[in-house]
Amino acid sequence: MDDYLIQMLRLASAGYACSQIIVQLALDAREEENPALVRSMAGLAYGCGGGQASCGALTGCCCMLALYAGKGSDDETESDQLPLMLAELTEWFQTQVGARYGGTLCESITGEDGPAAARQRCGEIVGNTFAKAMEILTVHGIDPYEAN
Repeated sequence: MDDYLIQMLRLASAGYACSQIIVQLALDAREEENPALVRSMAGLAYGCGGGQASCGALTGCCCMLALYAGKGSDDETESDQLPLMLAELTEWFQTQVGARYGGTLCESITGEDGPAAARQRCGEIVGNTFAKAMEILTVHGIDPYEAN
């Protein structure tokens, strides 16, 4: 079983939500800790809490890409690759997930089961979206195992 899948399952069983799992996996890859960042990612889970916003796997991975390529202090500059990486991820997600479930809103993906569907449906989506985000970073010359 893939190391990321094992970590993802461990985090899910510990009660972390999709967006939190993604950022924690990225922090683990970078050998960093940031509990405040992980905690804040809970705001994206289940479509920002009510199911009516984008899937937390997508928004979590967008935040993950920005963790590597965004501006984080006065002396940093956002990578000119960030908008392209975000567009690539969003397009992929719309094609791979949105087309399958009739949209990218969390409620569209989970259906009537809401957050309870996460155990059934969302694990695959989280894993695949994380893998795609890691691929996008690599294609754009960013080492996902290196802190910037």
